[in-house]
Amino acid sequence: MPVVPVLAADDATVALGETTLLASTTFETGPGEVWCVTGGNGTGKTTLLRAFLGSRSLTAGSVRVRGERADMSKPAHRRCLASLVEPIPVARDMTLREQVTLVAASWYGNAPETTERAERIIERLGLSSLGERFPHQVSSGQSQLFSLALTLVRPADAVLLDEPERHLDRHRVQLVAGLLAERASTGTAFLVATHEPVLIDACDGRVELG
Repeated sequence: MPVVPVLAADDATVALGETTLLASTTFETGPGEVWCVTGGNGTGKTTLLRAFLGSRSLTAGSVRVRGERADMSKPAHRRCLASLVEPIPVARDMTLREQVTLVAASWYGNAPETTERAERIIERLGLSSLGERFPHQVSSGQSQLFSLALTLVRPADAVLLDEPERHLDRHRVQLVAGLLAERASTGTAFLVATHEPVLIDACDGRVELG
């Protein structure tokens, strides 16, 4: 039996009047694969990710999640997709550790392993020493790692990331690349819009736009 792609685009196109925001794009991402979306500014990288999230309507073609048209009004699709495309709302008066643990608990419940999951992702992203700080007390790079922790602590068949390397130095980019590879080895698919060579080199496939 053929494997159903986790993410698939078939002639996905977005136009606004006479302006093309996303030229016709077709690809498939299987379980455990990391695909990068590359191209110059304005070629539609973020637009493609938003199409999978339903926040950008297509003018032609389709995008599918597990073989079905992407529809984030469906609980199954919301559980299937995790994303860091738009800024994640955070609570100013909760520590980084509290917020990552809260997101984990919202998906896994109040189980003993919930705190372990949160601690594991905090540690892997080098945030252990910052766990008791508040969001306004960390640097832009640390804030980006915090956003990645909030995204990756939850279950998902696929994760969409828009320039996860933003504000990160080379060491931290390599750390993130390694973490994505680890998560992919468990079956999660990734679609990553990026300009970063370290991430591109680590990908299984590539969607070149523009």
